[in-house]
Amino acid sequence: MIPDKRYIMRGDGKPFFWLGDTAWELFHRLNKEEADLYLKNRAAKGFTVIQAVILADIDGLKQPNQYGQIPLIDSDPARPNEAYFQHVDWVVNRAAELGLVMGLLPTWGDKFNKKTGFGPEIFNTANARTYGEFIGKRYRGKPVVWILGGDRNPEGEQRLAIIRAMAEGIKKGDGGSKLMTYHPQGDSNSAGFFHSDKWLNINMFQSGHNAKNKKNYVMQRQNYAMFPPKPTLDGEPRYEDHPVNWKPELGYFDDFDVRQAAWWAVLSGGCGHTYGDHNIWQFFDADRNPPAGLARTHWKRALDHSGAFQMGILRRLYESHPWTRLMPDERLLQNTNPDDGNHQVAAISEDDNFLFAYTPNGSPLKIDLARLTAAPKILAYWYNPRDGKSQKIGEFPNTGPQEFKPTIAGPTTDWVLVLDDAKAPFAGFGLKK
Repeated sequence: MIPDKRYIMRGDGKPFFWLGDTAWELFHRLNKEEADLYLKNRAAKGFTVIQAVILADIDGLKQPNQYGQIPLIDSDPARPNEAYFQHVDWVVNRAAELGLVMGLLPTWGDKFNKKTGFGPEIFNTANARTYGEFIGKRYRGKPVVWILGGDRNPEGEQRLAIIRAMAEGIKKGDGGSKLMTYHPQGDSNSAGFFHSDKWLNINMFQSGHNAKNKKNYVMQRQNYAMFPPKPTLDGEPRYEDHPVNWKPELGYFDDFDVRQAAWWAVLSGGCGHTYGDHNIWQFFDADRNPPAGLARTHWKRALDHSGAFQMGILRRLYESHPWTRLMPDERLLQNTNPDDGNHQVAAISEDDNFLFAYTPNGSPLKIDLARLTAAPKILAYWYNPRDGKSQKIGEFPNTGPQEFKPTIAGPTTDWVLVLDDAKAPFAGFGLKK
């Protein structure tokens, strides 16, 4: 991670774009052949992080995995079952072979804060530290980011102490070699609990599944402005094919909903973004398991829902530019900008030589081109976040406000306006042949 910056770096010094997928039940519900199918699908689509839970959400302590193994002997965190962890090892290693990083959750949150779920609460500070040291040591040499929490907030001093003890144990086990973050419950933010803790390298918030047009850019901006600066991202936004607020009569989130959440978040300062599909996190298969939260599509069919492809489209535009130079700035927008589902977001590079702006429903964007001081001639084009194709608008001098209107507008016809220094090596992504 760059000191005093807001992005994640690889060991070789290259920036790492977090494009996550929530596969919470991966270790629990899939065998090796199925896990291989899933991981290859995600690698091909451009995902970089797979978020999965060792002590799983859905009765993960008592219901065995596909090989008949439970994770802990007598539900004791100090007594891990070697056979269960050998399967976790296999999945972590296979992900690494495919170039994927595992976002490992040591446990789902019901095991330390049983507000809902199966539980039981099994952790105290002593066994949390012991368990943390065990898993930290076991995956020390693997491409892993640790995600503590598991859809729960650490309510009360004792639960805060449990999380901190687990983090201490992991660091002792892996020598402090891995990044760590915390996955809170919906409408919550790791920064509210642990921002000043040294073990917390990345802030994660969950905008959740309870409404369309949920303003995840608000929490993203709040985190971006915090000191000391830390990378931040939405680790669980609205899932594709999830009933809105768990009520099918309100409809289901679709590919537009997940695109809107993703572009809002990254252009508001995210170090990346996590996508989710309601059927995939639980690996729904009606022949094996009842649906959780009104899932309705077999997970293998859901693998190719449109939103999953479109996350890779987002990543491709970002990585075509020196994206870690981007700074969110709403002042770039000279037009009226509603604070609803039509809200527009924009970011400009620190070098003032390129700019991205997102308009969810094709509303015009008015940009002050004079802000691009390092780009005497500006190449303007539309990037289509639905199919990844680019449409050239033209070239302009950096002399003042200019309005840009998409060729097609209306509900769900979102666009990304790209303004590049026409002479920059990255200019015109998607236009070059």
